Formats: sequence, structure tokens, C-alpha cells
Amino acid sequence: EQASEEVSKSLQAMKEILCGTTDKEPPTEIVAQLAQELYNSGLLVTLIANLQLIDFEGKKDVSQIFNNILRRQIGTCSPTVDYISAHPHILFMLLKGYESPSIALRCGIMLRECIRHEPLAKIILFSEQFRDFFKYVEMSTFDIASDAFATFKDLLTRHKSLVAEFLEQNYDPIFEDYEKLLNSENYVTKRQSLKLLGELILDRHNFAIMTKYISKPENLKLMMNLLRDKSPNIQFEAFHVFKVFVASPNKTQPIVEILLKNQPKLIEFLSNFQKERTDDEQFTDEKNYLIKQIRDLKKP
Repeated sequence: EQASEEVSKSLQAMKEILCGTTDKEPPTEIVAQLAQELYNSGLLVTLIANLQLIDFEGKKDVSQIFNNILRRQIGTCSPTVDYISAHPHILFMLLKGYESPSIALRCGIMLRECIRHEPLAKIILFSEQFRDFFKYVEMSTFDIASDAFATFKDLLTRHKSLVAEFLEQNYDPIFEDYEKLLNSENYVTKRQSLKLLGELILDRHNFAIMTKYISKPENLKLMMNLLRDKSPNIQFEAFHVFKVFVASPNKTQPIVEILLKNQPKLIEFLSNFQKERTDDEQFTDEKNYLIKQIRDLKKP
């Protein structure tokens, strides 16, 4: 108990040095000394490794200290980004934090701060541990699963060119795992994953990914099934992915065949699809455009 109190006091003192107080700016020279000491002594690593042993307020202080020192810049340099790049196990300790309920949300806050910096996002994306996200976003504790999804989404949308390169290099394993999320029993996971998929394939940076995704008949079949999901929200998100298959001017032969085979059914289905969305003009226009596209399809 005494040790715990000492730790809490020291963390508060550190936070005050780094963040200043309401009436006092943080002194630059002392901040620099403290930062250097955090690197040299390995204390940054120790704090994350032992986060579970620190009390509730202390955990909050650790995440504030970590995020503050991560944002610190000297000219164009970010010393903590360089330090973590040289000690990448810090990132994987934070990621593994999702497995411990008492520290999961704190680790999530620190992890998202890391992802703002492209060199650190790159380390996580191209690591074997990246695929752990597919497990974390399906966790049974709602708060932890939601937090993990927020981090996952951040990682796949923040640094556009880096993500495009990553997805192109790892298309098959990533989209195999992603398909499991789209078939999830968990409504929230399913909806968020569909929404994110729509965002990814409609981003111009991911043109090559989109082209590959909409060329595969199994992906079209999955979207057609999701259009008939019992949840109107999931149907709506599936519609936004489905429309890319239909609107593409360069459909592959297997895609054309599926659309032709289901032509009358699809026209009838889309004509009656979510008619209650009367105030959404864009949706109505898109729906009418898809009906026309499907109607005009000819056997090649």
C-alpha cells in the first residue's frame, strides 16, 4: 500500500512537470531532462509492463504522461517516436493490453496516440501481431471490443498511402480474416466492419484493392446475402458496398454472370428496398441508378 502511494505521488509529480499546472507552463529544460531520463532508465517500458499494478488514478496519469511525451517535438524531430521505433515491443505490449480488462481502455488510448505517427503505425501494420485485432474486436466485453475497433479503424484509415501499400501486399490473409467479421454473429462488429469496408474500397488511395475486391464473385454473393439481413442498418451498409460491384464499368465475367442470373429478382428487390428512406434523396438516386444498370445488362 505504501509503495502504491509512492508510485501515485511520483506519477502526479511527473505529470505536473510535463503538463504544467493551470497557472504555470511546463519548464522546457526540466521537461527535456525528464524525457531523457524516461528513455535512459527504461521507465517508460516499466510503467506499461506494470500498468496492472498501478491504481486507477495512476493508470490515468501513466496514459497522460505517455501521450504527452509522445507529442513532444524538438524542431521537426519527435524523440519519443524515435525511441519507440527503436523499442517496438512497447507497441506490442500496448496491443496485448486488450487481453487484460483492467488496462485495456488505457492501452487503447496510448495505442491510438502512437498510430497518429506514421512510423509507429507502420510497425504495427506490418507486424504479425496486427492480425490479433480480428480477435480483439470480437471480444465479449462491449467496451473493449468497441475500443479495439476504434484503434483498428484508425490504423486502416489514418495514413492513406501506407495503408494502400499494406493492403496490396497482404490482400489475401487480411480479407480472409475480414470476411469472418462480415459474417460475425455480433451485430455491432458486423455493422462497423461493413461500414469500414465501404470506406476503404471507396477511398481513391485504395483503387487497386477495390478493383481486386469487386472482381471476386464470392464477395458479391456475400453482399447480396447481407442486403437481406434482418437488420435494416446492416442492409444499408451492405448496399454501399454492393453498389460498387454494379456501378463498376469494368465488371469481370463472373460478376456479370451472377448479376444476369439474378437480374429480375434484383430489380424487384431493389425497387422495394428500404422504401421508408423517403428523405434520403442520394440513396433513392443511387438505388434507381443501380436498377437501371442491372436492367441494361446484356449477355456478353
